[in-house]
Amino acid sequence: MVSLRKSSFDLTEHVGDLLSPLLPANSSILLGLSGGVDSVVLLHLLKRLSLRCSWQLSALHVHHGINPQADAWAVFCADLCALYGISLQVQHIDIAPLRSLGIEAAARKLRHAALAQQQVDFVALAHHLDDQAETLLLQLLRGAGVRGASAMPAIKHRANAPSLIRPLLSIPRSILLEYAQQHSLQWVEDESNADDTYPRNFLRHRILPLLEQRFPSYRKTLLRSAQHFAEATELLNELAQQDADGAISDNSLDIKKLRRLGIVRGKNLLRYFLTAQGAAIPDSTRLQEMLRQLCNARQDAQVCIDWQGWQMRRYRNHAYTMPTLPLPVEFTIMWHGEAEILLPPPHGALHFKNAIGQGISVAKLQLGIAKIRSRRGGENIRVDAARPQRNLKNLLHEHEILPWQRDLLPLLFCDSNLVCVPGVGIANTYQAQSNEAGVVVIWRADLNTR
Repeated sequence: MVSLRKSSFDLTEHVGDLLSPLLPANSSILLGLSGGVDSVVLLHLLKRLSLRCSWQLSALHVHHGINPQADAWAVFCADLCALYGISLQVQHIDIAPLRSLGIEAAARKLRHAALAQQQVDFVALAHHLDDQAETLLLQLLRGAGVRGASAMPAIKHRANAPSLIRPLLSIPRSILLEYAQQHSLQWVEDESNADDTYPRNFLRHRILPLLEQRFPSYRKTLLRSAQHFAEATELLNELAQQDADGAISDNSLDIKKLRRLGIVRGKNLLRYFLTAQGAAIPDSTRLQEMLRQLCNARQDAQVCIDWQGWQMRRYRNHAYTMPTLPLPVEFTIMWHGEAEILLPPPHGALHFKNAIGQGISVAKLQLGIAKIRSRRGGENIRVDAARPQRNLKNLLHEHEILPWQRDLLPLLFCDSNLVCVPGVGIANTYQAQSNEAGVVVIWRADLNTR
């Protein structure tokens, strides 16, 4: 733990010493700027350090539109960044679709989503030691496990998103206030921070001042605990990686191997699988019920478990997870030779690739009206001249097309004849012969149907 004695502590040097080994010269850093004192202090620090370390600094202000002062806050951030010569992006978000999560949770989720979409190397956040202590206590009061109790990491590398850095995480808020006053910084105050009906504010204003009277070093102690939980989480992740070897492939989880692990390791692997798919992690009770249904259901059972906008499905001893699927829709679209046709959601898109001696005979298609249609039921197709006509339902089953994708599968007709089932087969009388112009049909399923 760094010494914070006023006689020896320099906040700028502390942040510089922390970030310099982690952020190479010319790194692009985007600061999440709310306009509050914490982010204003970090902006001031990064501005000073960026000149020394050759960092490219910018900022993003997320406009939630919740508070009547939201427009004024955005103007304040714009004026401050203009004063510093820093590029600022103001992004408006609507929390209404996620309001069921609660205002705080919805705003946080959308704010992090906005930051994750930025094309930069690093996203800097101004969380400090008091935030860390509050987060840990809130997680424990919600019954979080070791992952949740790990609270916030100082640096977090993410696939397909900028790395997160929190250079103030070991600094108490009192030091930030002193720095702001010393440098005559201006900031905005969110009056909702005084509303103790919010759980975090209740802890901050009612509980933690009492705790500090009896345990003055509680912030450092809770930070140490969070670090212990983070180490335990690393061990659990390493164990899950070992268990995942041979159990997770092609976005699916082998149920037989999951069952052999037992309850505790099975839940650990299930969490790892869900995290790898980008899914929300259910609470412990729901996770244990998910494990029970996956492992104990009959092999032919169509298990479907819903939670927080996600689904877990089981098919032929494998589990799959995906965002909750919208219902398929009925459609008919004429095809006039386009290279790509976007289908109504959630049916994805069809791509058409010209070929010689492959795919569908172009000459045969030109004899009728080509159209793309959704499944209606009762379709039949003969893909092999030596075999009889087959019912499409049975053919999809034989080709192991996932059940939830079958009703989403688009079909290509010529007049009333079923010509092509993408990924399954082409009617034998429409197959391109050698040296004949053909077209290959490729279905790209909606990402939500994987």
